[in-house]
Amino acid sequence: MKKLVLATMVVAFVASCGGGSKPPRNLDNACSIVRQDPSMLRAMERTERKWNVPVYVQMAIIHQESKFVHDARTPVKYVLGVLPMGRQSSAYGYAQALDATWKEYQNAEGGRSARRTKIQDATDFMGWYMNKTREVTGIPLHDARNQYLAYHEGRTGYLRGTYRSKTWLLRVADKVADRTIMYQIQLTNCR
Repeated sequence: MKKLVLATMVVAFVASCGGGSKPPRNLDNACSIVRQDPSMLRAMERTERKWNVPVYVQMAIIHQESKFVHDARTPVKYVLGVLPMGRQSSAYGYAQALDATWKEYQNAEGGRSARRTKIQDATDFMGWYMNKTREVTGIPLHDARNQYLAYHEGRTGYLRGTYRSKTWLLRVADKVADRTIMYQIQLTNCR
């Protein structure tokens, strides 16, 4: 009986540690997001100070990439509709950073302990990535639409114009730009 109680306590403890943070409830209200999780705002403000990427741009891109879900992953691909074949990509975490790009960030800036599931690391990654994008492409840091296109397609893909034939992606980039304006206005009024 003691072993059962001990095992139950261990399982309960492990479950309570591994839960992670819950995404904000009202994703259309920047003030609500930062009230529900002030650590998100602190992380984004730190990134804004370090990398000059506005908080509202970070928020709009995180909204599009993961809906503020700390451990978001791409959907699983299936063969013949039933056999799982792995994920669509290695994108993971708040910023949906790919494995190779995340390793590049860890080596250049974040260190080995940086995690895609930590908002502080995810926003720092975004700041680092968007600044590299600005250096390579000339896209301003406040231009959420084009930064998002380069974020999605990669810098080389953006420069080649791979997004131009993807009308769905252009619509998504326009939504990111609209959300950026909405978040900017809301953040101005709730501070």
